[in-house]
Order: sequence, then structure tokens, then C-alpha cells
Amino acid sequence: MHDLAGFRIDDLPLWASWLLVAVAILLIGKGAQQIVEAAARIAKRLRISELIVGLTLVASATSLPELGVTLVAAFERYPDISVGNVVGSNIFNLGFILGGIAVLRPIPTTRMLIRRDGSALILSTLLLLVLVASDLRLDRVDGAVLLAGLGLYLAVVVAIGRVQWLEPALALAVSSRKTRRNGDDLLAALRALGELSVGIVLLAVGSHLLVNSAIPIARSFGVSDWVIAVTVVAAGTSVPELATSLVGVLRGRYDISVGNVIGSDLFNLLGVLGIAGVLQPQAVDPGARASLIALTAMVVLVAIFARTGWKLSRTEGLVLVLFGLARWVLDFAPPGAT
Repeated sequence: MHDLAGFRIDDLPLWASWLLVAVAILLIGKGAQQIVEAAARIAKRLRISELIVGLTLVASATSLPELGVTLVAAFERYPDISVGNVVGSNIFNLGFILGGIAVLRPIPTTRMLIRRDGSALILSTLLLLVLVASDLRLDRVDGAVLLAGLGLYLAVVVAIGRVQWLEPALALAVSSRKTRRNGDDLLAALRALGELSVGIVLLAVGSHLLVNSAIPIARSFGVSDWVIAVTVVAAGTSVPELATSLVGVLRGRYDISVGNVIGSDLFNLLGVLGIAGVLQPQAVDPGARASLIALTAMVVLVAIFARTGWKLSRTEGLVLVLFGLARWVLDFAPPGAT
């Protein structure tokens, strides 16, 4: 399983495994960016509405790394990395990214975002907790239920006809490379399809590399695959969310941070794990219960903070960051220490 390009990753020194993790994260980030930009150009030429483009591209785009890693890990029989990557990524998004941005500057929130999208995130997290923590399995029925939940959420969003957090995020996602009309639509479409294919390849290769490089690192620390998945792997796959939030800060669009994180977390829970469950049923580590409870607590905490004055203050952001740090410390602590 660890054979890649003629050598075994298991036989490499530890520093080389960390180097491969860094390379994998770069490949995943570049692949995801390439997919979004190419798909956005294709959608524009097909005159697809901005609402649909936002739902299918922006919201799912920041979840592409999680999807790639989760599917690769599932099919290579590493269920703890498959599920742990998503759970850990959501914790990282809420604690380190959203909390960290709020520490830099208070983030204004809106009633629509919190009442609709925030409530959907709370319900989705509770749903996953019930489905997985009860029997420590993610099977096809669980996956179908999660995908049905995603379908219901999207139906509500489309019915309302407004996606507050997607509109500015879409602008940020595609603004780095404007669509240029060169008079040859066929050639432009073929070029976009080629870039889309390259992005998919980069994402697949990076995901495979990240999964296989994480295993030796977990063994060197003497921790389970679940622990390395909810920490190191999760942080790596959260690069797009971090990039989008940082771009929002640099451009003075702090509202994007909340929407980007909530939207990505929703797609991770319902879409990524839903697809993984349907395609490859799997058992998960008992440590999943504690991580899912921590994630549920963090989601509720974010919702409460966001409603107090309809903003996330610096103090509240610091609490979220410390919550995320505490979760990492507890994950890496020896069994007897906790």
C-alpha cells in the first residue's frame, strides 16, 4: 500500500515523510484552485446562474481536499484517516481559522447566516454524532442519510434564492483569474477542460501522497491513525479555507470568514462523509466519540458567540483558538495522561 513510484514510503526517514506531507498539501491546494478556476470559466460560458455556480463550486471547492483525502483513505482501507480528516478539519476551521481571524478583528455576523446555515451545521453535526458514535461505523445507510441532509439544505437555499456567504466568496474564488473572451469559444472550453483535468490529477496525487505519508508519522509519535488524521492531516486539508479567510481579511471582507467556514463544514459533514459512506462503508476508531463531542460543543459555542451582538469578538475568537489547541493537546497526550 505504501509503494509509490517504485519505493516504499514506510522505509523513508521521518523527515522525508514530513517533507512529503508538505508537498502533498501544496499539490492538493494547487489542484483544488485549478479545479475551481477552470470550472468557473466553463460555467460562465455555459451561462449557469451564479447561485448554482456558488453552490457547486465555491462551497464544495474548499472541501475538495477533504473529499480527495477521505476517498483515497477509504478505498485504501484507512477508515480512521477517512473520517478523522473531516472531523478534524471542521474543528480546525472553527477553532484556528475562524477563531484566529476573530482575534485579529471582530467579525460581524448576520441573522440569516446563523439562523439558517448555523442551525443546519448544528443539526448536521448532531446527526453525524448519532450515526457514527452509536456503532462506530459509517455505512451506506449513514452515507445516504447524510447526502439526503445535504440535498435538503441545498433545496432550502435554492428556495430562498439567496446565498449570502457564497456571493462574495465566489467573487474571491474566481477574481484571481478573470475569464477572457478570445473569440474562440471551443478552444477556450477545451483549454478549461484540460486545466480541470490537471487539477483533478494534482488533487488525486496529493491526496494519495498525504494519506500514505501520514501513516509513518503517526507511528513515530506512537499515536493512532485517528489522532494524526484529526490533527496533521486535517490541518493540511484546511488550507483552502485558511486561504479564503485570509484573502477576506486582506480585502476587508471579514464576513466571508464565517460563511466560508460554516459552508465548508456543512459540505464536509454531509457531502464528503456522505459520499465516502455510500461508496466505501467503514469502521472508525473509538476516539471518534470524543472528537465528535468536541466538534459538537465547538459548533454550538460558535453559534452562541455569533449571536451575542451579532459578531465574533476578539475574546470569543481567543476562546475558540484555545479550544482547538486543547483538543490537539488531548489528542496527542498519552492514554494514561488523560
